[in-house]
Amino acid sequence: MSQNENTRIVRICPKCGQEYHGHPALSRVDNETAICPDCGTREALESLGVSKEEQAEIIGKIHQFRDEK
Repeated sequence: MSQNENTRIVRICPKCGQEYHGHPALSRVDNETAICPDCGTREALESLGVSKEEQAEIIGKIHQFRDEK
Protein backbone atom coordinates (compact mmCIF):
# COMPACT_ATOMS: atom_id res chain seq x y z
CA MET A 1 0.00 0.00 0.00
CA SER A 2 1.38 3.42 -0.88
CA GLN A 3 1.68 6.24 1.62
CA ASN A 4 -1.12 8.14 -0.13
CA GLU A 5 -3.53 5.29 0.49
CA ASN A 6 -2.86 5.50 4.23
CA THR A 7 -3.20 9.28 4.43
CA ARG A 8 -6.45 10.59 5.84
CA ILE A 9 -7.38 14.08 4.75
CA VAL A 10 -9.05 16.03 7.52
CA ARG A 11 -11.30 18.89 6.50
CA ILE A 12 -13.20 21.53 8.48
CA CYS A 13 -16.88 21.96 7.62
CA PRO A 14 -17.63 25.62 6.86
CA LYS A 15 -21.19 25.15 8.07
CA CYS A 16 -20.71 23.56 11.51
CA GLY A 17 -16.97 24.00 12.07
CA GLN A 18 -16.38 20.33 12.86
CA GLU A 19 -13.52 18.25 11.49
CA TYR A 20 -14.42 15.42 9.14
CA HIS A 21 -12.72 13.05 6.74
CA GLY A 22 -13.91 11.12 3.77
CA HIS A 23 -16.03 12.46 0.95
CA PRO A 24 -17.72 15.82 1.50
CA ALA A 25 -21.33 16.57 0.67
CA LEU A 26 -22.34 19.37 -1.67
CA SER A 27 -24.39 22.05 0.06
CA ARG A 28 -27.91 22.46 -1.26
CA VAL A 29 -27.73 26.15 -0.39
CA ASP A 30 -25.36 27.12 -3.22
CA ASN A 31 -24.61 23.82 -4.97
CA GLU A 32 -20.86 24.43 -4.77
CA THR A 33 -19.71 24.46 -1.13
CA ALA A 34 -18.25 21.23 0.22
CA ILE A 35 -19.69 20.46 3.68
CA CYS A 36 -19.42 17.53 6.06
CA PRO A 37 -21.63 14.50 5.50
CA ASP A 38 -23.68 15.27 8.64
CA CYS A 39 -24.51 18.79 7.44
CA GLY A 40 -25.33 17.37 4.01
CA THR A 41 -27.73 14.91 5.61
CA ARG A 42 -29.27 17.68 7.73
CA GLU A 43 -29.81 19.87 4.67
CA ALA A 44 -31.46 16.98 2.81
CA LEU A 45 -33.72 16.13 5.75
CA GLU A 46 -34.58 19.80 6.30
CA SER A 47 -35.65 20.05 2.64
CA LEU A 48 -38.13 17.25 3.38
CA GLY A 49 -39.54 19.08 6.40
CA VAL A 50 -37.97 16.80 9.02
CA SER A 51 -37.74 18.47 12.44
CA LYS A 52 -34.36 19.27 14.04
CA GLU A 53 -35.07 16.69 16.77
CA GLU A 54 -35.79 13.94 14.26
CA GLN A 55 -32.73 14.96 12.22
CA ALA A 56 -30.59 14.47 15.34
CA GLU A 57 -32.11 11.00 15.87
CA ILE A 58 -31.47 10.00 12.26
CA ILE A 59 -27.86 11.27 12.34
CA GLY A 60 -27.35 9.37 15.61
CA LYS A 61 -28.60 6.15 13.99
CA ILE A 62 -26.30 6.69 11.01
CA HIS A 63 -23.33 7.13 13.36
CA GLN A 64 -24.36 4.06 15.36
CA PHE A 65 -24.54 1.93 12.21
CA ARG A 66 -21.26 3.33 10.85
CA ASP A 67 -19.46 2.71 14.14
CA GLU A 68 -20.63 -0.92 14.26
CA LYS A 69 -18.71 -1.67 11.04
